[in-house]
Amino acid sequence: MKTRQKQILLLALSGLTFSCSNLEESVYSSIFTTNFYKTASDAEAGIKSAAGSLINLYGFPLVAVSDFAADQAYPRAVVGRNTITLFTYDPYFTAQRNSGRHETEGPQGVWRFSYKGIENANWVIEKVPAIQMDAQRRTEILAEAYALRGLYHWTLTKTFNEVPVKTKASTSETESLVGKSSRADIYKQIYGDLDQAIAGLPSYSASLVKGRPSKEAIQGLYAKVALYNEDWAKSLQLAQAVINSGKYSLMPNVLDVFDVDKEDAARVENMWAVEADRVTPSRWLTVMGIAGPRNSSGIDYAKVSYGSWFAYQAFFTSFDTKDKRRQLLDTTYRDVANKTVTQKDITPITPKGVLIRKYRDPNSIGEANNCNFPIIRLADVYLVAAEAEARQNGATATAYGYVNTIRKRAGLGDLTPGLSKDAFIAAILQERSWELFAEADRWFDLTRTNTFLTVIPKAVNDVYPTRSPQAKHRYYPIPLEEIQANPKLTQNAGWE
Repeated sequence: MKTRQKQILLLALSGLTFSCSNLEESVYSSIFTTNFYKTASDAEAGIKSAAGSLINLYGFPLVAVSDFAADQAYPRAVVGRNTITLFTYDPYFTAQRNSGRHETEGPQGVWRFSYKGIENANWVIEKVPAIQMDAQRRTEILAEAYALRGLYHWTLTKTFNEVPVKTKASTSETESLVGKSSRADIYKQIYGDLDQAIAGLPSYSASLVKGRPSKEAIQGLYAKVALYNEDWAKSLQLAQAVINSGKYSLMPNVLDVFDVDKEDAARVENMWAVEADRVTPSRWLTVMGIAGPRNSSGIDYAKVSYGSWFAYQAFFTSFDTKDKRRQLLDTTYRDVANKTVTQKDITPITPKGVLIRKYRDPNSIGEANNCNFPIIRLADVYLVAAEAEARQNGATATAYGYVNTIRKRAGLGDLTPGLSKDAFIAAILQERSWELFAEADRWFDLTRTNTFLTVIPKAVNDVYPTRSPQAKHRYYPIPLEEIQANPKLTQNAGWE
């Protein structure tokens, strides 16, 4: 048996995969689900396992893939992180591998954890319908599995472009080896999964269990998926359905969305999030420690932090000084001695360090924290609606209304009236950058609009004075060991 792509049969209860070497091996044993998926508790364990990849994905691989490559923030040059910023990585992701971070801080983690989640979702979809249990809960579990499978496939395609679509649980080595699907077929499958999810999920209410998606949350995700697919009419229709449902609303103060002590209240905007838990093993996210000050010195940030992820000074300066979202960045901090650390001393790598304040938990336990990570939130849906409307109909009053709702919450005036269609769309993309920074979003905005080749070379500083992406960097190379393990896979253009 070869590596990852052939590591196929997962224990749904634990969410663990087998580890196999890169050498050819004979298969002497297999895992069967004959005695599993018999009871309601098995179904609950199965969907928990399918959702388990979220904490791994958003724990850091997806952030590294998006935010280290974009124009808002950059990493300290340790454990191979700078190769993503400088576009010097290779299909083997050698620097990350040599640092032991190839699955926790890069594209290989996106590949591995997405397919692990897909595999577990497939088992749920195949096995749960036969379980004798509460019918409504069974429907919800299946709908959530479809939602997760759709999300994981979308994550893969926006990262790697054409990828294998997996819709059947792997019961043999042969079944696990699947070739790439076309972009059209990938989106067709994602659409189908999200349709199934919407049909079975409950509408949002305050009693919805934390971490479970609602019908409206998946409509919002679907709207964004359709935007990436340049399906403007569907994107607008779904975004408007969410906005007009009245089930969700923007937090009056944008700072409260990222206040760890207000996360329960913030679910009215944070529609679907990766739920971190500082007291449960393996249920916390790395982003807090990476974004906080070095040497665990920022008492308002975390008990343990490394000072490894900063915002560009130019990005900080791009905010209007009246913009409340600017307060989610900082050029000073309070240290453990209650003294103010000035900007020149934030980090030794530059006198212009800017801290990211979106993920802070001063009551964290060691490295464990309670900071949730958004998958889709209502502010994003408003901006999706604005862009989809403009792509179809130009800079209409409707499109202005959506973006101005977000600007008003940020403490800003209305967007400049009378913009051309192209100028309005550019303004929306900029608004997305200010609203959604450090949320694993920006790089994908730049690649879906194919603007990264002009934007990224300008996003430099004294740490990274030159950045030169090429056309091939629009999508990451498929990890080399996956190509080696699966003869049906081909490498992305430019990475052969």
